[in-house]
Amino acid sequence: MAHIQELIYQLEVGKGPKIVRVLAASLAVLVLAWWYNSHEFRNFYTAEAMESAQLARNIADGEGFTTKCVRPFSLYLVEQQQGLDAGIAKAPHPDLMTAPGYPVLVAGLMKVLPFHFDIGAFFWVYQPELLMAIANQVLFLLTLWLICGLAARMFSMEVSILTLMFLLASDVLWRFSTSGLSTMLVMFLVTLLVRAVVALDTSCHEGGASGAVVRWAAVAGGLIAAAGLTRYSMLALLVPMVAYTWIFCGRHRLKISVTVVGVTGLLVGGWLWRNYHLSGHLFGLAGFAVDQDSIAFPGNTLERSLNPELALVGLNDYLRKLVVNLEGILTGQLPTLGGSWLGGFFLAGLLLKYRNGVLSRLRFFVLLTLGTLCLTQAMGTTHLSEESPVINSENLLILLAPVLVLYGTAFLSTLLDQMELPIQEIRHFLIVVLLVVAGLPLLLTFLPPRSVPINYPPYYPKWIQDNADLIRQNELMMSDMPWAVAWYGNRQCIWVPRDGPTFYEIQDRHKRVAALYLTQLSSDVRFLRTVIQGRDYDWSRFSHNLIVRGELPPGFPLKDVWSYYMPDQLFLADRPRWSEAARAAAEAQAVPPDLSPPPVALPTVPDVTLPSVPAQ
Repeated sequence: MAHIQELIYQLEVGKGPKIVRVLAASLAVLVLAWWYNSHEFRNFYTAEAMESAQLARNIADGEGFTTKCVRPFSLYLVEQQQGLDAGIAKAPHPDLMTAPGYPVLVAGLMKVLPFHFDIGAFFWVYQPELLMAIANQVLFLLTLWLICGLAARMFSMEVSILTLMFLLASDVLWRFSTSGLSTMLVMFLVTLLVRAVVALDTSCHEGGASGAVVRWAAVAGGLIAAAGLTRYSMLALLVPMVAYTWIFCGRHRLKISVTVVGVTGLLVGGWLWRNYHLSGHLFGLAGFAVDQDSIAFPGNTLERSLNPELALVGLNDYLRKLVVNLEGILTGQLPTLGGSWLGGFFLAGLLLKYRNGVLSRLRFFVLLTLGTLCLTQAMGTTHLSEESPVINSENLLILLAPVLVLYGTAFLSTLLDQMELPIQEIRHFLIVVLLVVAGLPLLLTFLPPRSVPINYPPYYPKWIQDNADLIRQNELMMSDMPWAVAWYGNRQCIWVPRDGPTFYEIQDRHKRVAALYLTQLSSDVRFLRTVIQGRDYDWSRFSHNLIVRGELPPGFPLKDVWSYYMPDQLFLADRPRWSEAARAAAEAQAVPPDLSPPPVALPTVPDVTLPSVPAQ
């Protein structure tokens, strides 16, 4: 009887109400995630997400860290370092663009979860991408748990709850969680780093043992290394970490700095050596982000160049890029950090002085990190930020959103305390108003019309996979979206080069191109400025001449054109492979062959416009 009474007491007065509140909050978060995925999930629409996914599948299939998305510039670097014998004709091409952390994690998921890569006749949501989105949302929720635990420990339970609600109300964070990018993983590691800095600061200023200080410094170095191996730009976190150490860690500053830098270098050194061995550069292609969007290499032209003149990029180009991009970051992205105009309000929380010394010192670390990431993002911005202005891996400031929201919420709580409101209900009303304003973009996404998960144009996975199936595994395709062919079609595909003559150089010196797949990325461009006058738009002119005039360049080796996708997209091959595929399928069924292109079954959904299939 005593045990029953104790149980009743715990349920009514003790831990019972707390457990009920935690379960109710967890259920609400899961319902929100389910609702968002049901109504707002979209298949991958960034090149980075598809490229990371195909890398993960190659790793899971035992092919190593190799890529089927080949850039001409990558061929150039490997050839310069390894010789022509290391080209794509004889071996899989090593990836030199993406850091390994996120693809390795996704490859582990592919080994454990039932990923289904084949697309049937009916296509709506690509199952592997939905599974990856759910995995990223788990990382997102773990990040919220970490930051809310820090808020409850350093501030109060009210600040912790409000921080959770503001972050859950951010439409931008939910969009990142379903994008397929490594952002959620890096954000989780950055939040862990903030927790490690708090523990390190506590050990330094509260008389902790020297061993504890070194251990936390090693943890911080390991987290920076993990973030850097997930996204190379995160190695810049060494700058604010060392600066913070020398300013605030007193007599421990030297051993902390040495430990942090040493552990980071030890963990990332092997991978950087691998990149250097293959390409002659520590970061491979990623290290040339500073050269992109320059006068010599506008847009994506550097990655599509087989023989680039890198000496054309000088100091003036770097300074111009820094100033132009930094202005855009400071005036546009920074004030709206987190997805609403309240981002400026959150930044104001870093200016508030706190009685707790750890909090005051931690805000300096956050400010140092914020400044470092602003400079890093300004120099590392490429065409990816133009193609997807907010949801891209070059958006580094979003990684600090949880910490900034934490300080902003603490600032809000302090302001409400100083207002001396007559009744508590007014305080609650003001908080609800701010939450609604912060979450208004998310609320609007749930209103009609419902989002369409298919990102056409140019990505229609069913078409991409059908085209790739016409090519054998050991053959080479060329496309203006090789990342999509590599991911959906699982075929080696090279990016269309910067100019037409380079096509023949690839064809003669590297590997024969069996098919060419051009989409709206090439044809749907400005006519006068790009097609007529643009010096880097040979393939746009190629598309327009073929669609409008039905003309191919003299001597072009891919003469058979499948009119099924015209005028939306172009598929050219060395022979009519689609007829061969139809004949083989007909013979397998022992019926007369039908050489007409097979119809594509598209889902019928009310009030949804899907890509039209042009008549043959």
